[in-house]
Amino acid sequence: MVMRRRVQRVIDGDTFKVRTRVNGSQYVRIAGVNAPEKWQFGYAAAKERLRKQVQSKVVTLQSVGRSYDRVVARVRCKRRLIR
Repeated sequence: MVMRRRVQRVIDGDTFKVRTRVNGSQYVRIAGVNAPEKWQFGYAAAKERLRKQVQSKVVTLQSVGRSYDRVVARVRCKRRLIR
């Protein structure tokens, strides 16, 4: 399933929140990316990098599954794969 959504907020280096048409918002985790957690070295840099790439932009999501109430998806922004 492929969908286009606007990013509302970046949570960490591999998760962000998007606006949906029905429920309001949903969390998305980028497939194949394992960014540092809040207590780990590199967290701030990973979050800032993702924020610069996708914050307030429309992204294309290709869903590959679900995990912890989040959609796991391949993410593209302006035709570039986000990794």
